[in-house]
Amino acid sequence: MSAALLSWSVLAAQILLAAAMGCATFRMLRGPRAQDRVLALDALYVNAAILLLVFGIRTGSTHYFEAAILITLLGFVSTAALAKFLMRGEVIE
Repeated sequence: MSAALLSWSVLAAQILLAAAMGCATFRMLRGPRAQDRVLALDALYVNAAILLLVFGIRTGSTHYFEAAILITLLGFVSTAALAKFLMRGEVIE
């Protein structure tokens, strides 16, 4: 019973994370301001990294965990660069 409950929980988490990614994509494409789009992009990469972690839990493979770390690192740098660009108009001084 415990394995079946874990399997259903992982499936529900994947479905809800995919729905959250859809909402973030909608906000990124339709955001009224650039700040809304940057925030939606931030939410999108966080949801993608968590979805990869859930796939890793489901399959038992460590490759998904490494990909999630890579996505979070690149996502953080891109969010910081976009925020700096929106504040000052330039990324590199």
